[in-house]
Amino acid sequence: MLRAPLPLVSALLFAGLLAGCANTKDDPTAGWSPNRIHAEAKDELDSGAYDKAVPLFEKLEGRAAGTPLAQQAQIDKAYAQYKGGEKAQAVATLDRFMKLHPASPALDYALYLKGLVNFNDNLGLFSFISRQDLSERDQKAAKDSFEAFSELVTRFPESRYARDAQQRITYIVNSLAQYEVHVARYYYQRGAYVAAINRAQSALADYQNVPALEEALYILIQSYDALGMAQLRDDTRRVMEKSYPGSAYVTGGFKGKSDPWWKVW
Repeated sequence: MLRAPLPLVSALLFAGLLAGCANTKDDPTAGWSPNRIHAEAKDELDSGAYDKAVPLFEKLEGRAAGTPLAQQAQIDKAYAQYKGGEKAQAVATLDRFMKLHPASPALDYALYLKGLVNFNDNLGLFSFISRQDLSERDQKAAKDSFEAFSELVTRFPESRYARDAQQRITYIVNSLAQYEVHVARYYYQRGAYVAAINRAQSALADYQNVPALEEALYILIQSYDALGMAQLRDDTRRVMEKSYPGSAYVTGGFKGKSDPWWKVW
């Protein structure tokens, strides 16, 4: 059997020791207790140093594995990622938490936080003031947020987060419905009446009891009229008169309705 010369073995052992010392030196938390790591991580989180808080929470997950403190570290890490603008990472952390701890008492908060990560409270202002379409990304995020909040309200109706989640659900539904109507109006104003009818009908079919439906009906009336479809126009007008008596759209057209829809939230 071949054996390495003793000087070579000694050199390798010495190099290994140096590497170990270097790793310890590079990790200032090596001698910290889980409680200390948690305290330091919370300090960084509270001060807004999210990029420093995340790796500390990750270390805490490993050091306190199998304990409630490790679960708390996962939730806190997701929050730090969310506040730091790392939305995809925050969602991944929360999905992992919910998969590993389906019976956790913090599950309602995890769902609430997941909804917040994708929630954009500028949707109303963005659509109404700037007159721009919501992007496909914004729509997907809104739908993902809706799903998380809806699961929270359904599974944990007594949760401290349920009421706020329900209000945000209302806001999201309004924003998505308004997007459909905005597109319908865009088509109508450019003479694409069939396309306008399709989008307005889609809004009416997919959403209920939201402010945007008043304009959807008005767009249908105007589009049917432009196409010479008198029977459908009159039928739709009767529905609108019954649903929205004295509608400002009927008397003032598109400019007759001035209040922004997002005031409902």
